[in-house]
Amino acid sequence: MPENSGTGRHAVVAGAGIGGLLAARVLSETYERVTVVDRDTLPQAGVPRRGVPQSHHAHGVLSRGFEVMEEFFPGLGEDLVAQGALVRDAQADVRWFNDGHELRVGDSALPCLMVSRPALETYLRSRLAALPGVELQDRCEVLEPVADAANARITGVRLLRVNAEPQTVAADLFVDSTGRSNRGVAWLRGLGYEPPEEERVDSKVVYVTREYRRRPGEAAADAYVVGASASAPRGGVALSAEGDRWLVTLFGMNGDDPAVDPEGFHRFAGRLPVPDLHRLLERLEPLTEPRAMRIPVSVRRHYERIDRMPAGYLVFGDAFCQFNPSYGQGMTAAALQAVALRDCLAGGSGPAAIREYFRRAAQAVSVPWDMSVGGDLRFPFVEGRRTLRVRLLNRYVARLHRAAAVDGEVTRAFLAVANLKSPPQGLFAPKVLAKVLWGRPGGAGERSAARPAPAPS
Repeated sequence: MPENSGTGRHAVVAGAGIGGLLAARVLSETYERVTVVDRDTLPQAGVPRRGVPQSHHAHGVLSRGFEVMEEFFPGLGEDLVAQGALVRDAQADVRWFNDGHELRVGDSALPCLMVSRPALETYLRSRLAALPGVELQDRCEVLEPVADAANARITGVRLLRVNAEPQTVAADLFVDSTGRSNRGVAWLRGLGYEPPEEERVDSKVVYVTREYRRRPGEAAADAYVVGASASAPRGGVALSAEGDRWLVTLFGMNGDDPAVDPEGFHRFAGRLPVPDLHRLLERLEPLTEPRAMRIPVSVRRHYERIDRMPAGYLVFGDAFCQFNPSYGQGMTAAALQAVALRDCLAGGSGPAAIREYFRRAAQAVSVPWDMSVGGDLRFPFVEGRRTLRVRLLNRYVARLHRAAAVDGEVTRAFLAVANLKSPPQGLFAPKVLAKVLWGRPGGAGERSAARPAPAPS
């Protein structure tokens, strides 16, 4: 394909998760044909599937991620709300607890989407399958990408369909969006290329999820987010979802794991840094048994630093950078990569565009990566380099959480950054900085006056 080619012919995306679906949506504007393959059976209903074990657990679509998804799939929010999902304000309708402080309630103009991962995937698949030139193939595994005789350019993908012999399909672009279990290192080495440098951080997180029935008027908010603190390295979230459900995920670190039996799960909730989520659970009717998942290490792969890559080889989503899910950044980070890919392909789909994509995608994930890794390094059992910058930032953020307990403007600034709508510099705007450093501190037990605490049962 010429360097300045404006339209490609065939792109194959390995993986039909959120990242793969977003990548395929972008590629549908530039490539004549886009084929998304996944080794799972892709369900028609919004239910969890084997290849995405994390889909049983609560997921967050941050405000910026919701905005991008709505841009690529107009009407997404309205359609999902019609199916039972919720669109809510990140400050007015969510109760946030950081370092034991409840952040001030107010209006943030940061809409967030509350929906289960399976329902969101199913919706995106249906919208994608309706696009001309796009095909989704399930029960189909990528064995390896195929290159020309010099291994300089991708020419196809070797696939294995259920009950069939391996087959090589011609392709001009191969997208590795195989998630946390990706085989990118082996594929690149098989083509004669060295894999990228990696950063790894093991937060030693285990989380357990249980579903509950959601009834009107039984809760003071539509979501609860309880962050871990250095003194209490455990937390949890309760998110409203379609089907009149609460998805409640508790997490522990460094061996302090939530129990998978119902009584133990409830007791663990009582050990969170604040009692609010535990009190909520006391009023709810359970729908499922608790289900556990051990989190693999967070990995950032620096493809932007590689000097040699086969033309037509692209990496996306968790295969590019996988986060500690406690911060809820993964799907929004994939959306930001989709924006980077769209912008890079606007001038053509040649090798220069792919090289530029890696550079821009690295910029897109840098902020959420630094935020999550910096947060993880608050805990002494997490291995990593604690630079002076990391230590100072963590001290500042701790003060910011205290200030946000009494000041709605500080809370809005924090949530804008946490939802990836504003750069981290927003936390150091003069007004915010002054309130954090010299404002009246909020005590750990102080509550927002804008919304009453739920009454104990």
